[in-house]
Amino acid sequence: MGDAISEPAVEYLTRADGQRTGVVLRWGDYQALRAYTPTDPDLLPSLSEPELEALAEGMLALPHQQRLSELLQLSRAGALEDEAEAELDHLLTHVDHMNIIKARARYTLQRLTEVKESYG
Repeated sequence: MGDAISEPAVEYLTRADGQRTGVVLRWGDYQALRAYTPTDPDLLPSLSEPELEALAEGMLALPHQQRLSELLQLSRAGALEDEAEAELDHLLTHVDHMNIIKARARYTLQRLTEVKESYG
């Protein structure tokens, strides 16, 4: 009977020789794509949702966590030598970089959710 024909999500514009020269999207798909276009430098658009979730929940490796704790205890006790202080600075910088990446992953996941909710 009257089966509805579903619209293709993408249609291609082609030349006479068959080469694709353009793409036509449904308006909602175009709006969703525009909303997620990575003009925001804090987005991590090339990662999948599972990768983003793994990054957002990532932690410092256990040996590094243990060494950081040791160095922080030595620092509080005023017993850090120059080499250990440099190691502590390096680990703290590493933790800062990890926190930035984790925040960017959480932000990207948030934006993905907003786009999905808006353009479903």
